[in-house]
Amino acid sequence: MNFRVKPLRFLIKLSIFGFISFIIVIVGLYTYAFLSPKLELRTAGQYYIYDKDDSLLYQGSSASKWVDLEDINYNLINAVISIEDKNFYKHHGFDYLRIAKAMYTNIKNKKITQGASTISQQYIKNMYLDFASTWGRKIEEAFLTLELEVNYSKDEILEGYLNTINYGQGNLGIANASRYYFNKKPIDLTLEEALILAGIPNSPSNYNPVANYDLAIKRAKIVGQAMVNNGYITEEQLEGLFKEEIPIYGKSSEENLDMLMYYQDAVMQEVKNIKTIPKELVQAGGIKIYTYLDLEAQEALEKNIVKNMGNADLQSASVVIDPKTGGVIALSGGVNYAKSEYNRAIVSTRQIGSTMKPFLYYGALEEGMTASSTFNSQYTTFSLSNGKVYSPKNYGSIYANKPITMAEAIAVSDNVFAVKTNMFLGPEKLVETAKKVGIQAELEAIPSLALGTKEMSVLDLARGYTTFATGGYKIEIGLIRRIEDKEGNILYEKDDYKDLVLNTNYTYILNELLTGTTNSQFLDYARPTALMIASQLSRKYAIKTGTTDTDFWIAGYNPDIVMVTWVGYDDNSKVSSANSAISKKIWADTVEDILKDKEASWYQIPENVVGVVLDAVTGKPTNDTTKATLFYFLKGTENTSLDGEAVFKEEKKEEPLEE
Repeated sequence: MNFRVKPLRFLIKLSIFGFISFIIVIVGLYTYAFLSPKLELRTAGQYYIYDKDDSLLYQGSSASKWVDLEDINYNLINAVISIEDKNFYKHHGFDYLRIAKAMYTNIKNKKITQGASTISQQYIKNMYLDFASTWGRKIEEAFLTLELEVNYSKDEILEGYLNTINYGQGNLGIANASRYYFNKKPIDLTLEEALILAGIPNSPSNYNPVANYDLAIKRAKIVGQAMVNNGYITEEQLEGLFKEEIPIYGKSSEENLDMLMYYQDAVMQEVKNIKTIPKELVQAGGIKIYTYLDLEAQEALEKNIVKNMGNADLQSASVVIDPKTGGVIALSGGVNYAKSEYNRAIVSTRQIGSTMKPFLYYGALEEGMTASSTFNSQYTTFSLSNGKVYSPKNYGSIYANKPITMAEAIAVSDNVFAVKTNMFLGPEKLVETAKKVGIQAELEAIPSLALGTKEMSVLDLARGYTTFATGGYKIEIGLIRRIEDKEGNILYEKDDYKDLVLNTNYTYILNELLTGTTNSQFLDYARPTALMIASQLSRKYAIKTGTTDTDFWIAGYNPDIVMVTWVGYDDNSKVSSANSAISKKIWADTVEDILKDKEASWYQIPENVVGVVLDAVTGKPTNDTTKATLFYFLKGTENTSLDGEAVFKEEKKEEPLEE
């Protein structure tokens, strides 16, 4: 008998010891949390974004205003508690019964189907932590949750949560969400509107009524049922809801600059990439971000995208840069932020087509080719050193079937001329030039690189063109001028140093060559690629277009502006030639709107460069003023026109096989 009693007594003692130890640990943790520095709620994660004039553009934890709990409709408060954490006012940060139930359900289903995070835990994750599922982060979350619970009342915690939670479409906080979705203050929300908003945070991209109205209503009804289950409304009240469609406002500001959120997202992405600013400092909040944003330029960009985009399924992305500072003054990552937050200007990479060619031709000028250097434009099959063959085609399979000049090849975007130039120079030269001007994309030295077969982002391409726009000086490209902490101490300031990486003579010649895309005197076997917008332009621009099976590009600049625009489908569907004018019209309308009040400017001709009047098509002297145009040369080379075909065959005779 004694033999049986001893183990039982031991188990009882062990249980008592374990329980007391658990209590001691819990008390110790709460005591530690109480004695720890008090968490800041209203400044945590807060940031302020300013435009180029230092006018406040965006503030709060992406919320324009902190709303007191008493100024939030009680239906929304009850809805949030019902669907997110029904025991919120009963637990001390952790709902242990809910945790146990979730663990049982997940084990039973052999997969994670249920979570048990309380509002306090979610608040901590949103404000102070990333979403990595590591033990270290979970332990940190637990400690911070304890600190939150011992230092603040339940009402203060709930108030902070509602002011910082993500409601989709770039709206963090109930003030932004109420204004955006319903054009109301949080206190004025109806029960139906409250249910819709309370349902969004579970999956902001899916449950917001702008992106998916039907799914948002379905989720709102689930929230309503949770309110019924918790005694906040009756079953009869729920059945009477959503009989008619709920009006959705869907605007973020009076100006309705819907694409402005792409700029703001790009700003925050840039903040994350600045290594000198610790992540913890950003999370602590209070930072002030001063950008290059020009609201008038942004408005012009958005207006012209909306005006010119005729196909509802097409997407577009644009970046506008001031080459004097390297600052991004306007940006759009898509046609409609409300429907897609994916930022095509900074994240998406696409084949850039013939917009790659200016980098090629700059390298050609460095290697001794001139504006009047010639290659035959005809269908050509290249036999490559790896045993393969390569047969580039011109757009529409149209060829001159005669020698053409570099000037004409640029104006009409002749692909055969470009590949011959690339092969003549050696593809490594093109990669070298692209890197020299600041292109960050990984490029491979292959013949087809001259035709833009490698992918890069809109911003990366604009970075390279900015080096041409500055006359050969590479400058850091960015959206942010400087960042300050809440005391005004400067944490970061963009480096405006300009590094001369290109020969100014060749850069000037290239810039002049790129004006040929709008010059009707280059009309020959093909049309200059930007000729259709020539009549819209009031001043001189260097322009290059690019076309692939899935993309339309245009990149252009002068001393006052750089702009790159892309149009295409997200799923890489083929683009119709009927839509080829869209990117060009967006570009032309936007740059003209932005520069309308500025005096026209162009680059000063260097002392070592000379202009010669030649026939636009043949590159030879002419007295016919209807065909004459200025060709620019480095002094001493104006009378030496390289016959690239002859040299090409002599030096590379084993490679080209012309058919």
